[in-house]
Amino acid sequence: MELSDYLAVARKRWISIAALSVVGLVLGLGISLMTTPMYTASTQLYVSVQGGSSTSEMAQGANFTRQQVASYTKIVTSPLVLGPVIDDLGLDIRASELASRVTSDSPINSSLVNITVADSSPAVAAALANAIASEFRDVVAELERPTDGSPSAVRLTVVRDAAAPTSPSEPNIQLNTLLGLLLGTALGIGIAILRELLDTGVRSEADLPKVTQVPVVGTILYDDDSTARPLIVQTDPHSTRAEEFRRLRTNVQFLNVASRPSSIVVTSSIPGEGKSTTTINLAITLAEAGNRVALVDADLRRPTVAKYLGLEGAAGLTTILIGRARLADVVQSWGNGNLTVIPSGQIPPNPSELLGSQAMSTLVRELVAAYDVVLIDTPPLLPVTDAAVLAKVAGGVLVVVGAGKINRNQLSAALGALSSVGAKTLGVVVNREPRRRTSAYGYYRYDSTETTRQAGKNRGKQTPRRAARGRTEARPSAGLRPGGSELREGPSAVAWPAVRSGGTSPGQPQGGSSPHHQPGRN
Repeated sequence: MELSDYLAVARKRWISIAALSVVGLVLGLGISLMTTPMYTASTQLYVSVQGGSSTSEMAQGANFTRQQVASYTKIVTSPLVLGPVIDDLGLDIRASELASRVTSDSPINSSLVNITVADSSPAVAAALANAIASEFRDVVAELERPTDGSPSAVRLTVVRDAAAPTSPSEPNIQLNTLLGLLLGTALGIGIAILRELLDTGVRSEADLPKVTQVPVVGTILYDDDSTARPLIVQTDPHSTRAEEFRRLRTNVQFLNVASRPSSIVVTSSIPGEGKSTTTINLAITLAEAGNRVALVDADLRRPTVAKYLGLEGAAGLTTILIGRARLADVVQSWGNGNLTVIPSGQIPPNPSELLGSQAMSTLVRELVAAYDVVLIDTPPLLPVTDAAVLAKVAGGVLVVVGAGKINRNQLSAALGALSSVGAKTLGVVVNREPRRRTSAYGYYRYDSTETTRQAGKNRGKQTPRRAARGRTEARPSAGLRPGGSELREGPSAVAWPAVRSGGTSPGQPQGGSSPHHQPGRN
């Protein structure tokens, strides 16, 4: 991973990193507050050798004390010194326990001995330090006494008495809190990186290059209200998600320009990725652009197209395939008349066999001959083989990927299933893409309800000048589309795959259709 990858992980998982940082800070502060404060008191002694009148004798004495000081510091914590101190002060502890609270050292190339004592009471710490220093002097004098009984030449002088400290030496609250914060942050970053390395989920469009090189032909942003408003192109045509579906329509129209597929299978890897709503919204936008669209519900296991569009679904695809009805008997028109829907019909016991039959291949060819675009909604690829069976007779396949719903292994297996049957994967549609920033489309939104109400008041009213001209002037543009082009009524010059009168160019709503147009049925 490069530095940019680490920064991306930190931005992605900053909440967990911040939470662990706060936990570390609180733990460091809590441990410090729960720890018993300890006070330290220190005393210092100077070691010298008495006697010697010449310079050489004095130098020898100084060298002797520097050599002996290292040994003297070890004697400070011995029972020989601490035992009498315990008895004198009446302490109820053992010499080894007291030794754990006493430290002694000597600065390099010096004749000084420092004695430091730690205790929960500042007064006791000072008293112990002074008592140990006094007993230490007596012990060294006894150890250095000559064999003839004459006084010891080594003399220890207290140069600094221990005083009761005014503040505890530990715990260091500031240091412990800072260490807790740093450790918590480091732990949070480590866990975030580990989760990123172990995370195989497809969270957004950025994860797709790790799985496949199939192009992304559309990205549909996540919307909390998508379940309540599945047909967003119809219920809120000026919303951001509706614009994303129009962008998907435009990209689909320019797929394989030399040999544009007239029949497209739309599927997903697993259930719940939004393939059916994506198929329906794409069909609506294609129909709004003036294309004759046939929408086939080939999900013979959990059909939903008829329910979403408010159509009768008892007779449909299965009725045709078993020979009990003709195509003209079951098709239902929806919306502006350019969209024809073939519901699934009754759920059969053998969906895969029906979809792989010669009757299904014949029906697809018949639809391709009669319509500009044929969209076929199929079951997910991994649970069943229906989509792979249909993919062999269709012009191409669109795979809907639900961000946050599947992992890379599932997507790879689904694409592999298509590749194994020789299907032509046109592209991937990323659904439920996380919202990372405010869409630019928000600038171009307007109150469609108010616009429709005002249009109703003006409909049918002509001024004498307009009547004299023999035409109706175009109503003022309701708003601007991205790029500055006005939303105008009236026919457009281009529709895909062929020029059709009365259509609109990709990305523009059909002229004369109301945003609140209700679904119709035969």
